Amino acid sequence: MTQHFAIIGAGIAGITCARTLAQAGHQVTVFEKSRGPGGRMSTRTTPFGGFDHGAQYFTVRDNRFEQALQTSPGVCKPWSANAVRVLDAMGRVVEAALPHREMHWVAKPGMNALVKAWASPLQDRIHSETRVMRVERDAINKKQWQLHTDGTDGGQQVFGGFDGVMLAIPPLQAQTLLESSQLAPVLSKALGPVQVAPCWTLMVAFPHAAQPITLGPQWNAARSNHHRVAWLARESSKPGRNQLERWTVQASAAWSQEHLDDAPERVQAKLIKAFSEITGIRATPAHADVHLWRYAKTLRPLGQSHLWNASLQLGVCGDWCLGHRVEDGFVSGLELSLAVAAAS
Repeated sequence: MTQHFAIIGAGIAGITCARTLAQAGHQVTVFEKSRGPGGRMSTRTTPFGGFDHGAQYFTVRDNRFEQALQTSPGVCKPWSANAVRVLDAMGRVVEAALPHREMHWVAKPGMNALVKAWASPLQDRIHSETRVMRVERDAINKKQWQLHTDGTDGGQQVFGGFDGVMLAIPPLQAQTLLESSQLAPVLSKALGPVQVAPCWTLMVAFPHAAQPITLGPQWNAARSNHHRVAWLARESSKPGRNQLERWTVQASAAWSQEHLDDAPERVQAKLIKAFSEITGIRATPAHADVHLWRYAKTLRPLGQSHLWNASLQLGVCGDWCLGHRVEDGFVSGLELSLAVAAAS
């Protein structure tokens, strides 16, 4: 029997869930508070080129993920990253990647291209820049659900007639929505132990340098033990990118938490200083910006792929259910949708 489901969140978990349900013959409507699909698989567009300021790359371990990627040929390419390095606190290489490391993959021309490609058939069913404020029983049919939303233009709307609702958003946001709507206290309680850390991300560009001429180190990506920085990547080294020299720098979870409420200008200055210490690049960037991800790295996952209350037709999914990898988000969204389809 065809049913109508609302999916809140258009990251990889939400879009995977939505498209799988649509492929099973159900009707779906997706609500996303940002300007479009992607979630943390986002790309920041600037006059100097794009920055993958969320997920930097992904790996493939699950055969189902591999098969799903094959439905969008040409969107994803391997990224050698010039062998990812591990740096000490002073920025010195202490360990190169193992010879048999996993392949790193990126979408092109930016990481958001994969989610956008999967969301394309659903485009007329996605409400962007629309935040869901409350979920409650439908005013006409008490067996169904309705959603109260708030648009970026200040307009409020009510969408009704949903047989089920899936929350594909960070755990604290899902818990808050469940509690404010007085829904499924068992689901809400299950989210309590989940811990997700924030991440400040720095983006810098140096337009006077373009590959094959590079500034600073000869490596293109590194994990760092610097107290401020956990990861650095030369964006221009990724396939399908603008060759202008630019870097994405992601702060450590501990430092991001400590400086969660700092002014962006202060965070930017501190991360630029750390970037210079690590890479040896002393030039002043022509472009610099920071972005705060309040929910980035999963410290304590849910421990199962999803939550689904069949009697209420309410579900929750996200990468944080299993970890923080891109593939974790895919598996979570897929397995929730399969559980829903099996019960429909």
